[in-house]
Amino acid sequence: MPEPVKRLRSEIAAADGLLFACPEYNFSLTAALKNAIDWASRPPNQAFQDKPAAMFSCTPGPLGGARVQYDLRRILVQLWSYPLPRPEVFIGAAPSKFDPQGKLTDETTRKFLADLLVGFRDWIARMQKK
Repeated sequence: MPEPVKRLRSEIAAADGLLFACPEYNFSLTAALKNAIDWASRPPNQAFQDKPAAMFSCTPGPLGGARVQYDLRRILVQLWSYPLPRPEVFIGAAPSKFDPQGKLTDETTRKFLADLLVGFRDWIARMQKK
């Protein structure tokens, strides 16, 4: 197994949960993200088994990356990961919500992300009890 794949699998295994910040590319995952998931999920001991996961997406368009999240959820469930059911965070019209340096300036979006992180913390604790 290539060394970068070993390192990726080791980092995933050491994590309490996985937070995916997903851009939408041609209505789905980027090739790089799908490739990383594919390599990390190869047997033996695929890395996503019983791993809590959460995600948010950000796009310039109005849907905020909803399609990428549904594809990512479908993939993770098949790998026996536990994606957080809600809250779902789709950040649409992203250029209007960040300053030129990339700092988030939209308070509503900041609240959505804070709620996601609180929910994810609780989800991790819940999944660790299983």
